[in-house]
Amino acid sequence: MTVQAVPRRKAHSRRRGKRPVLTLPFATVVLVVAAAAAFVSYALWPTWQNEPAPLDTPAIPITVAGVLFDVPPTAIREAVQRHPGQQERIDLAFDWPSLTPPRANNKSADKTALNAENAAAAAAAPENERLFITIAARGAELPARERLRTIYPRYVEAQASAGPGGLAILAFRPGTPYDGEDLIYVGSNPEQFFALCTRAARAVPGTCIHERTLDAADIAFRFPRSWFGDWRDIAGGFDRLIAQLHSPRN
Repeated sequence: MTVQAVPRRKAHSRRRGKRPVLTLPFATVVLVVAAAAAFVSYALWPTWQNEPAPLDTPAIPITVAGVLFDVPPTAIREAVQRHPGQQERIDLAFDWPSLTPPRANNKSADKTALNAENAAAAAAAPENERLFITIAARGAELPARERLRTIYPRYVEAQASAGPGGLAILAFRPGTPYDGEDLIYVGSNPEQFFALCTRAARAVPGTCIHERTLDAADIAFRFPRSWFGDWRDIAGGFDRLIAQLHSPRN
C-alpha cells in the first residue's frame, strides 16, 4: 500500500503545481481588457458635461431629438443644460414681446423648477413679462394636433363661448382629466392656433400651453392667459422665436 500511495501523492502534487500556470494567462487577459476599457471610457467621456457655458458666450448648438437649435446660454433656465451637444430636453425663458433672453444677472433665469404656477407667477408681474419654452424629444403622447382631433372632443362641454379676436373658449367638463381648464382656439380654424389654459385661482393667474412639433422635437410654449388679446401677435411671436432658435441653415 505504501508503494501505491507514493505515486498518487506525486501525481496530486503535480496537478496542484500546474494550476498557477493555467490561471496566469487568464488573469493577464482580464487585466489587459480592464485596462483597455478604462482607457476607452476616459478618452470618450464627454468632459463638457460639468462645464456649463458662460452666460456671456454666443448661442451654443444643442441637438434635441435630432433637431439642431442655436440657443443663447442666458435663455437656458438650468445650468446643467448650458452645454453644446445632444440633450433630451432644454428649458428656456425669453422676455416678451422682445423675445430676448433674460439679462445674465436676473436670478429668475436660473430657477430650476419649471411648472405652470411658477410660469404664471413670473409672467404676471408687469416688469417680468416672461415666455417659458420646453423643447424635448417626442414621447408616447400624441402630438398636439392629434389630441385636438381625437382626445379633447371627448371631454369638452357642448357649447363654446366667444373669446377676443375671433377666438372660441371651450370648457372641459368637471371630473375629466382636464377639469378646471379651457381649450382656446381660433373659432373658424382650430388647428391654426389653439392652447390649453388653466383658470385663475386665488393669487395664481391662468396660464396657457401652446404646443408645436419640429420634426421629432416637441416645443411647448407657456405664457399667461392674460396675453390673449390678438392671438395673431402671440402666434407670430412664436414663429419668430422658432426661426431664431432653428434657422434654415440648421
